[in-house]
Amino acid sequence: MSSPSDSSGPTGISHDYQALTPDVVMDALASVGLFGDGRLMALSSYENRVYQAHLEDGSVVVAKFYRPGRWSQAQILEEHSFAAELMAAEIPAVGPLVLEGATLHHFAGFAFSVSPSRGGRPPELDDFEVLEWIGRFLARIHTVGAKQAFVHRPTLDLESFGIHSRDWLVKHDIVPLDVQGAWQKACTEALDLIAASALPTCAGGLKDPQIKTLRLHGDCHPGNILWTPTDRPGGGPHFVDLDDARTGPAVQDLWMLLSGDRAQRTGQLSGLVDGYEQFRSFDRRELALIEPLRTLRLIHYSAWLARRWSDPTFPVNFPWFGSSDYWVGQVNMLTEQIEAMQEEPLYV
Repeated sequence: MSSPSDSSGPTGISHDYQALTPDVVMDALASVGLFGDGRLMALSSYENRVYQAHLEDGSVVVAKFYRPGRWSQAQILEEHSFAAELMAAEIPAVGPLVLEGATLHHFAGFAFSVSPSRGGRPPELDDFEVLEWIGRFLARIHTVGAKQAFVHRPTLDLESFGIHSRDWLVKHDIVPLDVQGAWQKACTEALDLIAASALPTCAGGLKDPQIKTLRLHGDCHPGNILWTPTDRPGGGPHFVDLDDARTGPAVQDLWMLLSGDRAQRTGQLSGLVDGYEQFRSFDRRELALIEPLRTLRLIHYSAWLARRWSDPTFPVNFPWFGSSDYWVGQVNMLTEQIEAMQEEPLYV
């Protein structure tokens, strides 16, 4: 999931990606000295448009065309700078190539970057050794992330992810009338519980100043970690897609790797933290933020889908979105999250 920052309405088109034809992609690459051999494949991406291209010299690159109006140029360049810091620290993050002295390029009205192609598969998150390995690299990412602050990229907070998402959905009458009252009630109750947690309520700061924030990957789910066999040179995890990099608590980059029942999540968390603490201490107080963060993502995801509905790829890939059944399901999940936020947090 990505996090939209534009305010286009449910019927307003922020950009017509239909103009991004294969010829335009190939011409964009040629404009920075990369000449394709004709093989071009669209990769799975909803927020941006991403293509794998084979070049005449035999190499393979990935070109990402940013959704116009989402991030400013300064925010994109700050993401690129963070990726460069990680790579300089020998952390296996995949960042953009410097081409003709720059990492961000423009062609035919699109901003784009080009990265080397990396293969791999999702990590086996039921393997303690894999979890420990990922935890070590997350600690190293956070060590770099703590060295300085983002200036332009946003903070993960209650206001932007939760309150603004709820209010936008209400303002644009996205929730069907037969479910609207129940959804608003559950959503507001959930947000009130999050407000009582230690998460930042707005970009201004944390409820508990002892819990530190730092620069994060921001969207560290299994799909954004490519695992390669460890018996090969450079094997292990490769972290991709820093598009959602932002400021927040360290646990944001851990909790999306947890799944299953409480016992399974506890075991997975233990593996991640064991690896993490080989390089960096982990503040156990942040474990109480896992369910508030999960709840914010749930609310924000619905708003993201609604904001992007004018993009033709969204109705095709999310045909179930928007029905009364969908929103009843959201009410049920919010109710479960309200209960989860009142339970004892996971522990390691």
